[in-house]
Amino acid sequence: MIRERAYPVEPWHVREVRLDMDVLAQSESVFALSNGHVGLRGNLDEGEPHGLPGTYLNSFYELRPLPYAEAGFGFPESGQTIVNVTNGKLIRLLVDDEPLDVRYGELLSHERVLDLRAGTLHRELHWRSPAGREVKVRSTRLVSFTQRSVAMINYEVEAVDGPIRLILQSELVANETLPAQSRDPRVAAVLESPLQAEEELTTDDGGLLIHRTKVSGLRVAAAMAHDVHGPERTTIESEGYEDWVRTTVGCVLKPGQTLRVVKYLTYGWSSRRSLPALRDQVGAAEAAARLDGWDGLRREQREYLDEFWDAADVRVEGDPEVQQAVRFGLFHVLQAGARAERRPISAKGLTGPGYDGHAFWDTEMFVLPVLTYTQPSAARDALYWRHSTLAQAHERARTLNLEGAAFPWRTIDGPESSAYWPAGTAAFHIAADVADALRRYLLVTGDDTLEQEIGLELLVETARLWRSLGHHDRNGQFHIDGVTGPDEYTAVKDDNIYTNLMAQRNLLTAADCAMRRRDQAFDLGVSEEEAAAWRDAANAMHVPYDEDLDVHAQVEGFTRLQEWDFEHTPPEKYPLLLHYPYFDLYRKQVIKQADLVLAMHWRGDAFTGEQKVRNFLYYERRTVRDSSLSACTQAVMAAEVGHPELAHRYLREAALMDLHDLSENTRDGVHMASLAGAWMALVAGFGGLRDHDGTLSFSPRLSSRLSRLEFSLQWRSMHLRVDVRPHQTTYSLRHAGPDAVLELRHHGETIRVTRDQPVTVPVPPAHPSGPAPEQPPGRAPLLHLPEHAT
Repeated sequence: MIRERAYPVEPWHVREVRLDMDVLAQSESVFALSNGHVGLRGNLDEGEPHGLPGTYLNSFYELRPLPYAEAGFGFPESGQTIVNVTNGKLIRLLVDDEPLDVRYGELLSHERVLDLRAGTLHRELHWRSPAGREVKVRSTRLVSFTQRSVAMINYEVEAVDGPIRLILQSELVANETLPAQSRDPRVAAVLESPLQAEEELTTDDGGLLIHRTKVSGLRVAAAMAHDVHGPERTTIESEGYEDWVRTTVGCVLKPGQTLRVVKYLTYGWSSRRSLPALRDQVGAAEAAARLDGWDGLRREQREYLDEFWDAADVRVEGDPEVQQAVRFGLFHVLQAGARAERRPISAKGLTGPGYDGHAFWDTEMFVLPVLTYTQPSAARDALYWRHSTLAQAHERARTLNLEGAAFPWRTIDGPESSAYWPAGTAAFHIAADVADALRRYLLVTGDDTLEQEIGLELLVETARLWRSLGHHDRNGQFHIDGVTGPDEYTAVKDDNIYTNLMAQRNLLTAADCAMRRRDQAFDLGVSEEEAAAWRDAANAMHVPYDEDLDVHAQVEGFTRLQEWDFEHTPPEKYPLLLHYPYFDLYRKQVIKQADLVLAMHWRGDAFTGEQKVRNFLYYERRTVRDSSLSACTQAVMAAEVGHPELAHRYLREAALMDLHDLSENTRDGVHMASLAGAWMALVAGFGGLRDHDGTLSFSPRLSSRLSRLEFSLQWRSMHLRVDVRPHQTTYSLRHAGPDAVLELRHHGETIRVTRDQPVTVPVPPAHPSGPAPEQPPGRAPLLHLPEHAT
């Protein structure tokens, strides 16, 4: 884990005040920069030491075999893995023939700062070589939000104690040697040197490499150029080979003199464009970057983020760690989606190779709600990406003998990439998740164009899936059998409540949209009879309930299953999936992550308040949180059912997941859903945001540790600001027309907010919370973390 105080608590920065080699890989994920198209892990400029090198382009992947002990009909035959593309971050430095390597000589000081408002990673170090020569290095790195293909590094070296001869080597390197990521030798063979050289070109101040993947056939181009500012007689030359290009800068610095090199990096890839076209693309991107220069791009970056934070910032008073963490999370969520432009938002964004770079349902149910309310253009693009994979979803449904579209559990560009069908193929809820993300986006933005272009078709094809997957029993009830809900420890069961309730809303939304757009629906083959069948299925949807225990059953029969022996499960046996067979997990009452509790969040309109209280208490005792997706949902529902202090502890767990490496796997990339979940824990938990029936609704109530929570939402063309204090809440409109009126509900009462008239209303006293929820032994969320580790 990352040791305490590795990152001092600051509202707008993540600052590393010392270089800890034991957590180098984790810090590389934390300090990763991306714009949704290009992603650079936060490796040191010199390239070594490193934990895990990584440069990624969204959707640039290689195909690999999927291992099966025993294959079956309909099993996916190959998977997709994100590729570490050409590394342009490398800037090696030799000081009087001594390579600057922080493991040698003496590192007198070292600091890195991720600036959340500037969108840059800044580094300063003071190093004494083994020969006793001292230099100071300052570097600032950015991946541009305004120029999609561009990254830049401003690198400065200052002589400290005497004249020194400097040799700076700036490189592009393909097919870097990486730590092993798979135990399967077939997979390892595919991912070892996955790029095949096609072209190398050098110029006076840079160069270019073009490669192609061996199996997937994707072509990538990477180019670099340099502006060099040094003393007289500074030299510059370039050389290149098929897997690397190097530009060498040489000079002699006197004490106090500085060598400054601005490195321009441009990337492009395509499955269709020719080699000359791709070469020209990165050349044009380089020309555009040099036109603005370092100062211009840095200014554009700040202006872009100023606009984002104005619309999206969350202000927290009372917990400085959460304040820092929620902004860190929003920054990474923005980085994952801002310029993805109809490409997926993966579970790790572009911060690491975790999950092979795949996108899951996390995108629709955790990341897109945040982007829909804060950066709706990015949510729009993510929905267009899902629609672009509709042909593969149709094909997958046909393979499974179903109608409509069966979206994949995990993928990069559409095909199912999961070799484990109980968690993959059987997790059909992804269809309803896509439909719900679409429904919410349309509700918040009123984007008729998207509804017409892709929205109706997505709703129709997901509704058709549910109608063919489910069935009416002899009593007329509608069942969806043999599926896996969000909880992967309860797999291939009948009538998962989350799946059924989300499918219910999917069916009703599709029917409403089809009747509203009758002509377009007719072109898709939708008849009034088919829409009526969707409504019939939705209205007859079975929702399991245990009358004896007076709680809902997560799946049919869940509450009669054998209880898991938590008392005799030692702490070192978590996560359970790594120490117990799935057979044992599947047949007992043990929950990996919020499932029924997640249903109560997103379909809260289907439960009474009393049911939510009883259900939360029951499932809290059985949820072990072996997934980073769980804590934020438990925070939301703990706040709703009257346990704000527990909600605050879950909030901290979600928010600090990566800054404290709580799951001990941040090295593989940040947990995008948990980072987005911190926003949800605050806004939907303590802010009480809901949008069940098409109306904005808030039920704000703070924990005792919070003295203020302020956040903004975009609603149609307006920006709503919500300022929550312990005893009152103020709603105000910004960026709205003079006649703008927003009607919303506050603790069940309707209020009207205008641009000129903010509304302040009291927060009603909390109802008695009842008995304190209990977690499985040893699985309670931590509020205060041990001094020696976090």
